[in-house]
This record gives sequence, structure tokens and C-alpha cells, in this order.
Amino acid sequence: MPMISAPDGTPLYVKDWGEGRPVVLIHGWPLNADSWEVQALGLAEAGHRVVSYDRRGFGRSGQPWSGYDYDTMAGDLAAVIEGLDLTDAALVGFSMGGGEVARYFSRGEAGRVSRAAFISSVAPGLLHSDANPDGAPASLFEEMREGLRKDRPAFLADFFKQFYGQGVFSGGVSQAALDWTQGMALMASPRATLECVTAFGMTDFTADVARISVPTLVIHGTGDKIVPIDATARRMTRMVPQAQLIEYDGAPHGLGVTHAERLMDDLKAFLA
Repeated sequence: MPMISAPDGTPLYVKDWGEGRPVVLIHGWPLNADSWEVQALGLAEAGHRVVSYDRRGFGRSGQPWSGYDYDTMAGDLAAVIEGLDLTDAALVGFSMGGGEVARYFSRGEAGRVSRAAFISSVAPGLLHSDANPDGAPASLFEEMREGLRKDRPAFLADFFKQFYGQGVFSGGVSQAALDWTQGMALMASPRATLECVTAFGMTDFTADVARISVPTLVIHGTGDKIVPIDATARRMTRMVPQAQLIEYDGAPHGLGVTHAERLMDDLKAFLA
């Protein structure tokens, strides 16, 4: 698979599968492009060119000390799109990856993009404020950083149980899937893992979301304990008039695994 250089020279690991109308998949924290396994394979088999890449600091991409802010990371997304000369592309962001999609539209370079999808996305913002009374307090993200510093493997092992809704009727995955997810997470730079908590937790994407003018799909689980739906997806659809919201009743955060086939079918329908 090719490596594409970010504007600051950081190498970005890219998968480029299939032929057809391009779809760019942007993964969540603290994973990598492999987390899109079911959807990437299914969309490529359905006739799309599927591009996914490891965010800087994660997976097989370079691990620079800095650049874990959304301006830089949206610039990395732009570098992938331009480096592969993608046009008429759909952007699909999961969780933290929804932030890159939103910020990309603020760059004034969205002419190569014709659709956008936000899956369990942090946009338009997680942080509690007068405008987002259902958001999370800043102290929550500092507690996450403290837990990561103390024992990153143990913190992530507990995090992924909630991520997938273990023990919840509409969630849960096998131990093998938990181990696979933990393996992806531990490939990441500890610096990137910490800094991205601040990025996805504290960034307000309200102005970015206002710039979205393409057909937009928003998918979110009503049982998501990681990124609550009222603070994000439901607020997003009030800000983006053309957005279609699909709620998965009782579903947890990690829809790409817990509801893999349904998510793939909804994406196929949107992209058709």
C-alpha cells in the first residue's frame, strides 16, 4: 500500500482498494484503518474505490511529536485526497474521524467531495457548554488522560468494553474482537493517544458543520455511552438541514463491529 506524505512530511499509511466512485473512510480513536474491515471490503466489492488511512500517530503511519490538532489532521485528509487525485468522493468519519470530515469542509477545498457521512461522530462537539448542555465536562477528558498515563493497556481494555456495549442486549462482541481492537490501539503512539483526547474532547466543530453543503448521512446508536447522541448526532441534524439521521435503537459506540452488516447496508444505500 502507498505511503502519502502529510504537509509536514509525516508518512501516512493508505489502503486503496477497488475501483469506482471513491469513498474515504476515517477511523476513530485510538484505532487505525483496519477497524473498517467489514465496511471497506463490502464497499469495494460493491463497486467503490475504498480509501482508508491510519491517522498520524496511529497504526502504520508516522509518529511525530506534534500535529494532533484538527487543522493539521484535516490537512492530512486533504493530502490523501489530493495525493490520490480523488474526485466526486464521499467522506465517512467514525467517532473522532467525524471531526476531520467536518474540519475539511472549512478549508474551502471541498470541491472534490460530493457526500459526507458521520458515524458515531464527535461533531459538532462533545464539550459541555451553554450551546451544548448535554455535552461532557472538560474534567472527563482530563481523567481519560490520567488513566492513559497511569496504565494505558488497562485503561483501554476497560474503555473497549463500554465502546462495544459489553453486557448490553443490543451490543457486545467476542473476546477475540476485543483482543483485535486492543491490538490496534496499542500500535498507536502514546503521545498521539493522549493528545487526541484533547483534540476530540475540546474542539468545537459548530462553524465547520455550518459549511457542509453536500448530502449528509448521520448514523448513531441511542445507547452510545462514549459519544452521547443528544450532544452530537441529534444536534448535528439540526445544524445541517440536508442531513439524514438514522438512529440504531440501543446500539453502542462501536457500530462498525456490533452492527457491521447494517452499517454497511446503510452506507451502500447512501452512496448508491
